[in-house]
Amino acid sequence: MRSKNFFYKSLITLLLFFFNLESRELSIKQLEERKQSDLKRQKEREKKGKKKFSKEISISSKLIFLSKERKIPPVLSNLDPILDDEGFYGVKLAVEDNLTTGRFVGHDYKSEFHRVMLNENLLEEFEKLINAGNKFFIVDLNENEILSLYKIPSAKDVLIINIRSKSDSLRNENCKNNLLHIPPSYSMLSDALTQYLVKKRWNKWFLVKGPDERDKKYAEALKKSAKKFNIKIKKEKVWDFTADLRRTAGKEVPIFTKGEKYDVLVVADEKGEFGEYLSYRTWNPRPIVGTQGLKPTSWHRTHEQWGATQMQNRFRRESGRWMTEIDYHAWTAVRSIGEAITRVNSNNVDDVRKYLYGNKFGLGAYKGVKVSFRSWNGQLRQPILLAAPRSMVSVSPQDGYIHPNSELDTMGKDQPESTCKF
Repeated sequence: MRSKNFFYKSLITLLLFFFNLESRELSIKQLEERKQSDLKRQKEREKKGKKKFSKEISISSKLIFLSKERKIPPVLSNLDPILDDEGFYGVKLAVEDNLTTGRFVGHDYKSEFHRVMLNENLLEEFEKLINAGNKFFIVDLNENEILSLYKIPSAKDVLIINIRSKSDSLRNENCKNNLLHIPPSYSMLSDALTQYLVKKRWNKWFLVKGPDERDKKYAEALKKSAKKFNIKIKKEKVWDFTADLRRTAGKEVPIFTKGEKYDVLVVADEKGEFGEYLSYRTWNPRPIVGTQGLKPTSWHRTHEQWGATQMQNRFRRESGRWMTEIDYHAWTAVRSIGEAITRVNSNNVDDVRKYLYGNKFGLGAYKGVKVSFRSWNGQLRQPILLAAPRSMVSVSPQDGYIHPNSELDTMGKDQPESTCKF
């Protein structure tokens, strides 16, 4: 009897093993099957009609997603496609999540997507949207574009949530009392990374930065983090080569990195123009961190803890691709507005803004703790993921970093350091 049971158990284990192998190989096929299943369920829902509200609609809120068309830059690799729908599915999923509660309390949510084309004027389009009575804006814009919005006097009467720019300036000297920030700032990202490097005792850096303005800002944040955590930057260089690295990296990189002794190569290359070509080509065999290699980020496709797997699966079934940082930021922005409207039972801009800046606001965002906004500069305090291209490595703040109010405030500009004055 025992031998029979053992045989059956072994057979089942073997079958499960091969099933798992097959399921990994057919993950794209399975994703397509799930998508077809979702479409079938959607058609069934459409036949039944829209889900009804338990209460009569008392509050109806429209959320505007505002983005700008970009010139497609030249790329060194065709592996990662350039996306033109970042943020769209994040907003869509978040509206669905808002309605889960909204249908019970009589709160309706709608979203509109507005992309300003290259031949259109951003300020004119923004002013039209404000004049049409819109109050809540999720903006996928860069630093200068966001600041330009405030040339319109009525911009101060709406709520604007930034989902792209990491600029520290927007959180400090150029802050606004109706401008909230979902992406971690450069100083938050650099502090998160530095905490981990200190933990690993990688205290001697070789800092390489690109010529782009964003590279310089990230590098500046990294240098401030190094000073803050007593790190020695042994060497700092600017990568300003214009040759095609696909052909010359094997020769250029060893010469570029030769000379200094260091523990880790820290890279600031926001556009991804050269950072990917540093690995395995440096003169000394050293780990690479920063914008390439081990990267501090708000979201990553390998993140699975705290319910993130369910979110990743929902997003992939809906969009057919991985969730990016911008998608996650868009989802968080819409959910934050929905949470505030639910709690204050009003979609008045002042009421919503006041609640979001207050101590009572907290949002479950698949990171193990509730995220909230810093009252002194509108930045979302949140854990920072440290991820390699195909694996999660750690989450900051690291153990041992303490703060009188929140450990999340050990990353980025704390209130005494902030130059933001509302």
